[in-house]
Amino acid sequence: MGTGLLFDLSNKTAGFVFDFDNPLTWFPQVNIFYYMGADGLSVPMIFLTGLLSFVSIFVSFGIKDRVKEYFAWFLLLEVGMFGVFSALDFFLFYIFWEIMLVPMYFLIGVWGGPRREYAAIKFFLYTLFGSVFMLIGILALYFTTGTLNMLELISQNSMYPHLFQMWVFAGFFVAFAIKVPVWPFHTWLPDAHVEAPTAVSVILAGILLKMGTYGLLRVSFPMFPEATKAYAVPIAILGLIGIIYGALVSMAQKDLKKLVAYSSVSHMGYCMLGMAAITTVGVSGCLFQMFSHGVITGALFILVGVIYDRAHTREIAAFGGLGVKLPVFTGIFVLFGMASLGLPGMSGFVSEFMVFIGSYQTVFFEKWIVIVAILGVVLTAGYILRMIQKMFLGQFNTRWEGLTEINGREIFTVAPLAFLTVLIGVYPKVLNVFLKDTVDNLVKLILG
Repeated sequence: MGTGLLFDLSNKTAGFVFDFDNPLTWFPQVNIFYYMGADGLSVPMIFLTGLLSFVSIFVSFGIKDRVKEYFAWFLLLEVGMFGVFSALDFFLFYIFWEIMLVPMYFLIGVWGGPRREYAAIKFFLYTLFGSVFMLIGILALYFTTGTLNMLELISQNSMYPHLFQMWVFAGFFVAFAIKVPVWPFHTWLPDAHVEAPTAVSVILAGILLKMGTYGLLRVSFPMFPEATKAYAVPIAILGLIGIIYGALVSMAQKDLKKLVAYSSVSHMGYCMLGMAAITTVGVSGCLFQMFSHGVITGALFILVGVIYDRAHTREIAAFGGLGVKLPVFTGIFVLFGMASLGLPGMSGFVSEFMVFIGSYQTVFFEKWIVIVAILGVVLTAGYILRMIQKMFLGQFNTRWEGLTEINGREIFTVAPLAFLTVLIGVYPKVLNVFLKDTVDNLVKLILG
């Protein structure tokens, strides 16, 4: 990777702005290079990966069994995440994508909850199933062009026949949609989240789900512009279903961790809607939502872990009136709850507002999709406020007389996430400065 992570604005290669050194020759016989770089799509995700991984180390202090193996797998997982966000050669991209599978499988399967083996195998099989379609797509591109260099493949996108674009886009979409997860590929997510240790849930929600949307914006959209426009309506409808379905299922949850897990299905639906619009504001809103969701939901999973460590239950109805006993914890939880439902002044509001504005401006799908999607905001407010009311307000349940307040280490883990949530909500330009040029070039590339 180049010495800096920001941009050489004079070098707008194939619709993107990269900073990189010459690629290292790896397997010259088959034209494979060790080629890495960063642009406006990947820089925010690389930063978020580093931040959440650092925070997760402190969240992992409760791990008592096989500690060395736990952190070894965790660091290997971090290698895979950084690799996916910086790879510019498809062979390298695929290796890093698959590298993440193994540590995540063991982190859930060894250190998870009572049904950890089932959740780990389900996660592994779902993601591996999607990876097969990605591999077929990569091979199709390689046999057509003779290269795996992403920048070269993007620059040659006008040469791909329409039917070729449609089929290869569909293959990549299955792989990325499972990771997002898009309805109906989402069923692995609640099991994996509920059984995973707290730190692994933070990484799973904060980073791994974003790899699906990142892959669509990095690979599918710029390489197959005709297919992107053709599939805009189905992608928008899948995003709409995710928004409404995820919110409705969250409303029905009795387990606090499952509620936050299903809320991810709803919030990632906004990303799908924004990118399907193929407008600068819509795609920017998608990227804002990716970053915002990683920060907010990562913090919510940390806070769920905090209360679970003390109460050994996640049943929402079991609590009541905790605001009296745990005022600091309550205040922090309510802050992130309000950010999740899109309260103005928080990052969640900025991202959702940009998605709706960008989607309403599009010519690729009807306005009614956006209007119905706005109902998701109301439903999100419903399940978040209901959860806050049942847990923190009302009559204090004396069963929890012995609960202790959130401690300094736990506050340290959520403090930077709270700062970013408010900073981006009040001053979005701090994130937009990284995204603007890359998003402009990406949209121009797709629209021709």
